[in-house]
Amino acid sequence: MTKIAVQIYEIQNPREAEKMIELGVDHLGSVILNEEDWKVRSIKETVRVTEGTAAKNSLIPLFNTPETVFRVIEYYDPYIIHFCETLTNEDGKAIPYKDLIDLQSSVREKFPHIKIMRSIPIGIAGKPNGVPTIEIAKDFESVSDYFLTDTWLGKEPVEGFIGITGKTCDWNVAQELVQGSSIPVFLAGGMSPENVREGVKAVKPFGVDSCTNTNATDGNGRPIRFKKDPCKVKKFVEEAQRAMRRGYL
Repeated sequence: MTKIAVQIYEIQNPREAEKMIELGVDHLGSVILNEEDWKVRSIKETVRVTEGTAAKNSLIPLFNTPETVFRVIEYYDPYIIHFCETLTNEDGKAIPYKDLIDLQSSVREKFPHIKIMRSIPIGIAGKPNGVPTIEIAKDFESVSDYFLTDTWLGKEPVEGFIGITGKTCDWNVAQELVQGSSIPVFLAGGMSPENVREGVKAVKPFGVDSCTNTNATDGNGRPIRFKKDPCKVKKFVEEAQRAMRRGYL
């Protein structure tokens, strides 16, 4: 590996996408928020920004109805389709997810050129939990091209989907996932410009991902969804690559 891959969510318009590429972001992630209004022109334009560049695009649908997911893939033609459904209950126990494995299998069969990313839950750092991270990953490994760690809290900010907590996941478990997985793993969950270098050193992932902690903030310091802070993103990219140069991988 010559560099660690940097993925940034949530990029929803082409102008911001162009800025992210300029700052050295490798994977630009966008989110389709609504199954009823899944055709979003600005997001399609955002996905297309990466064409002819070294950057890749990634698309999360916040729904999993197979027919709609297939239409989304046909319309946007993303490089990666990213699934991030909650896979555990509030006690951290796995819930039935065979339908999600079947969905990913169907995507692979119908769209063999599309890469599939699956978010894998990991408990919050410093707190005991019974999340069966490794077992879940093994179940999804054969139908995924990438894993992305994300922080499990028991109750998620977006019901039914894991992510955007701004909280750091347990890096020891993340490292175990990286070491035991046959596919590349992105370290996500509370990643920021301040901790990304140490995260790379501790986990040695294929890539790192940030959303909440590279967002712009309001007057009270609260992250603003769908609006990035270019200075934070720039520092995040620089710190990730500094870890690479120092031989942490």
